[in-house]
Amino acid sequence: MLRGLVNKIIPFSSVDGPGNRTAIFLQGCNFNCLYCHNPETINLCNNCGTCTKVCPTQCLTMENGIVHWDKEKCIECDNCLKACKNCSCPRTTYMTVEEVIKAIENTRPFISGITLSGGECMLQKEFVIELFEEVKKLGLTAFIDSNGSIPFYGDDRLMKAIDAVMLDVKSYDKEEHKMLTGQDNEIVFKNMEYLASINKLYEIRTVIVPDILNNEKNVDSISKRLSELNPSIKYKLIKYRPIGVRTEIIKSSMPSEDMMEKLKSIAIKNGCKDVIVV
Repeated sequence: MLRGLVNKIIPFSSVDGPGNRTAIFLQGCNFNCLYCHNPETINLCNNCGTCTKVCPTQCLTMENGIVHWDKEKCIECDNCLKACKNCSCPRTTYMTVEEVIKAIENTRPFISGITLSGGECMLQKEFVIELFEEVKKLGLTAFIDSNGSIPFYGDDRLMKAIDAVMLDVKSYDKEEHKMLTGQDNEIVFKNMEYLASINKLYEIRTVIVPDILNNEKNVDSISKRLSELNPSIKYKLIKYRPIGVRTEIIKSSMPSEDMMEKLKSIAIKNGCKDVIVV
């Protein structure tokens, strides 16, 4: 039976797509972004056992070389995440599609849809497809938050299951993108063009990071490309925030309001009609 590795489920979210949504975060990512705000979602647990030594409630234990998590004992103090050197999380759960659907049944009357995020949820594409096919039967919309590294094109079943995608475009320059994430951005832009062409690109997201990225060039180039595809697609400029990041690998600060407004004006000047700063 197909199962997905789930990091957490947030019953209600107003920032993961339109309306009130349930956000499901899957574990595992093929990017290693310098500014990652959820580095504990990058790798799978390697069962080193470090987390078990710092857990105050002993909800994490080692059994036959495997870390086990007792959810009932967990107080979510996050000591395990702080101690982990593997950019992982021991509090993940393999869930079937049926189990995920059951988990959202109580909130179903109060939400407009489901958003899958990560990590990078498209690394578990078959699970995504099967889950969204069941979500559609509930009359809910199915959105994805993706780094764009896995092709959406060429899979009709996948695209039929998805209503829309929120796509991260982290850098326009290929070499800067490699420096930032460890991967290039060729597939990202192919996905951007394809999703826009079939009206399933809900928004583009770019994180603004002072002193690390060429933010002005990125916003200028990305907004020009987006406006050529469809100027009405939302372009979200996200402030870098030094919260939850790995300060040992990135030294930056939160961008000023003046900087964000300048970048917003560049995108608007380039033809984007829906530009927001968060």
